[in-house]
Amino acid sequence: MKRLHMQVTRQQNRETFQKFAMVLTTLLAWCCLASAQHWVALPTFPGNGAGTAILQTDGDVLVQELTGPASGGGSATGNWYVLHPDASGSYETGFWGGPVSTISYSYAPLYFASAVLPDSRIIIEGGEYNFGFLNDTVGGTLYNPTTASFHNMGAPKLWAKIGDAPSVILPNGRFMMGDCCSTNEAILNPTTLSWTSTGAGKADANSEEGWTLLPNGKVLTVDTQNGSESELYNYTTGKWSLAGNTYYHLPYNCANPKIVPEVGPAVLRPNGTVLATGANGYTSIYHVTQGNWTKGPIFPPNSAGQGQDGVADGPAALLVDGNVLVMASNINPCNITPSDFFEFNGTKFVSVPGPPNASNEVSFDGRMLVLPNGGHILFTDGTTDVEAYIPVGAPNSSWAPTITSYPATITQGGTYTLKGTQFNGLSQGAAYGDDSQSATNFPLVRLTIRGIVNYLPTKHFTMGVATGTKVVQTAFTLPFFVGKGAATLEVVANGIPSKAVSITVK
Repeated sequence: MKRLHMQVTRQQNRETFQKFAMVLTTLLAWCCLASAQHWVALPTFPGNGAGTAILQTDGDVLVQELTGPASGGGSATGNWYVLHPDASGSYETGFWGGPVSTISYSYAPLYFASAVLPDSRIIIEGGEYNFGFLNDTVGGTLYNPTTASFHNMGAPKLWAKIGDAPSVILPNGRFMMGDCCSTNEAILNPTTLSWTSTGAGKADANSEEGWTLLPNGKVLTVDTQNGSESELYNYTTGKWSLAGNTYYHLPYNCANPKIVPEVGPAVLRPNGTVLATGANGYTSIYHVTQGNWTKGPIFPPNSAGQGQDGVADGPAALLVDGNVLVMASNINPCNITPSDFFEFNGTKFVSVPGPPNASNEVSFDGRMLVLPNGGHILFTDGTTDVEAYIPVGAPNSSWAPTITSYPATITQGGTYTLKGTQFNGLSQGAAYGDDSQSATNFPLVRLTIRGIVNYLPTKHFTMGVATGTKVVQTAFTLPFFVGKGAATLEVVANGIPSKAVSITVK
């Protein structure tokens, strides 16, 4: 476990970029590309500082309040705020609501497992540094976005601790979680809220590990205490099996033999590979179809000239063009400012601008979330400055969701079904690991009427990632009055929208 010493805005004109690329060298072209990515400040966070952010199925964002950045000793307060997009669907000019609190039952972990359930509720479970005290909390909470309220949630039977735990929503819609300090894993049935033990054959404890959902429905993890091994969980059998040597050794204990080695986030990309980042500056690539590992690029040196960059805990997020945005910082020694930001383009890491606080923080201060407005990346760091990263790339058209069945008309209060393909996107979106999970592999339904953008709450959606041509579905509701008349409807997954269909609101 970690020890705390520790929009739409203007996009670069694509035609102009292409003209420059024709006359400049490849290196200069990459420099120009990097300079075009930029950050936009959102409305100031109304609490002390913004922590983990979780996208709701109605398009709002639930954001944890911290007393300050984790590297400066910040802790959770138990309060959560809600970020609402504006009438154009922009979060950069959205507005804040809240707070909603878990204080009544003394639950305020800094790090925890979390996920959006297929019924639209958000589960937050376990945790470390509850109200700032080092412990491995048992139990958790369920957030209901319909009532904007938290409710107490129990833990798996006989578990003495959970701590900062990995978690994932399996393709069958059930929530799987591991405890921090053993090989124990359990699955939650969202309907009955009952837990079932699972995970036979795990080769090492879950501590500091992250879980990546793959297109084949299996869950990939990089072992932190089992050499250079990786493992796969099969939800149909409930068992783990070894997934091969990661080529490079990725875990690193920051030269502190008293702690479990850290490891960085692992992100599934549209081409069926997983970028697994190391706390020691190395990376490895997992090839899902082949079932093997190859070496990835090594992070560049730290921008302050202090040594090697790596991700000894930290965030990453998939961009709509398939690149991966990663926050790294010095690992010789660990937890030393400044932090650096890179895009992984499938071959190498390209340096990109950092947000305003980058020089004052380390990688584990950051959190990322993929937003539905063009795949902008929401970034929080424990301060009141909430930023959005604006990428320049565009998605391949084949990555978009498609709507094949939809209602011709909808009315206020009605619930309807959409069917189509790739409603879950090609990846979980953002990653961090055991301390924070903000996956967005679920469909958002965006209704535009008279120029006003509305996100309609979804639930009962098919789960998974990169489901290809499989017909999937989601239910959505029109819970509020949006006016009457002609409208368009889209499904958005990880920032990539489907083609709009025309409907009528009556």
